[in-house]
Amino acid sequence: MAVEALAPDVATPAVRPARGGGGLWRYILIRLVLIIPTVLILVTLVFFLMRLTGDPITAALGGRLPAEQLAQRIHDAGYDRPVLVQYFEYLGAILVGDFGTTLTDHRPVVGILLQYGSATLELAIYALIVAFIISIPLGLLAAYRRDKWQDASLRIMAILGYATPIFFVGLLLKLVFSVWLGWLPVSGRGSTRTELLMSGVNTPSGIYLLDAIRLGNGDAVLDVLWHAILPAVALGILTAGVFLRLVRTNVIGTLGQQYVTSGRSRGVSEYRLVTKHAFRPALIPIITVMGLQVALLLAGAVLTETTFEWKGIGFMLAEYLKARDFVAVQGIVVMIAVIVAVTNFLVDVVAAMIDPRVRY
Repeated sequence: MAVEALAPDVATPAVRPARGGGGLWRYILIRLVLIIPTVLILVTLVFFLMRLTGDPITAALGGRLPAEQLAQRIHDAGYDRPVLVQYFEYLGAILVGDFGTTLTDHRPVVGILLQYGSATLELAIYALIVAFIISIPLGLLAAYRRDKWQDASLRIMAILGYATPIFFVGLLLKLVFSVWLGWLPVSGRGSTRTELLMSGVNTPSGIYLLDAIRLGNGDAVLDVLWHAILPAVALGILTAGVFLRLVRTNVIGTLGQQYVTSGRSRGVSEYRLVTKHAFRPALIPIITVMGLQVALLLAGAVLTETTFEWKGIGFMLAEYLKARDFVAVQGIVVMIAVIVAVTNFLVDVVAAMIDPRVRY
């Protein structure tokens, strides 16, 4: 019997019998309900941690306004009331989609997320693509050359990629490829011409690459990609180390399966077994872990966007932190927490649809 005929039986989990579509819907409902306490805990933590520094108006404008005006602003905003009253009012406002207004430039926090969130999303997608390009072939190579020097070297590289501070990686890339070699732009999402083009009314998505393609402007497409290389690599390396180790571990595990052993005994090459029959099962845990990596990517985006002046949510969060605008910081952090929770839910659903064992 050919190994190709045996592979699907093993690649498809059969440890326990599937419970049918009802099991999937029950799993989705449970995961959906669990989002509520998760988000509530995060909102509560962020709210009270921000209040440890006092009221937001004093933090942002203290020393810049006369004492009387400052006290009047605090009273008008209701920050002189009990903290618990403010907390429950804040929860009520969130339920209707009101995350507050920034103190320094008087902008709705929701508007900031809508305006700059697309830039962060675009950078996160580039980073994931870079992470896959790096981690999958190198993870397969590490599994193929298990316990050889190539495997040891790649495992060390994976640990270094994960452990090295992202701002250090970003600054190093800028120094080498922008300053010394002059190959790539130092910062920004595009040249001045592209920025002007993207500020027009015909760029609704805010994702520069999509808007440039939609406008049919080839120069803008290349310019956007050219500016994205360094920040995407800096952020992608952070995730690539995790993915590489996952691919290696799962491919090695799959190589111990009976159908692989059978194929090996029939003369199927190790290279073919790794790349054709062990690769697909190794992707399932990556999809599961990807939800957790979203939080890592968003946290890394703060440093990456600041390093490369990539004007996304992370860049704006750093700017508001410097201005001590804790209303803006609180709103952005809460909204990021909501995005991470919802993303994890969607990833869990996809993983459950791919692998029925996840539902148990």
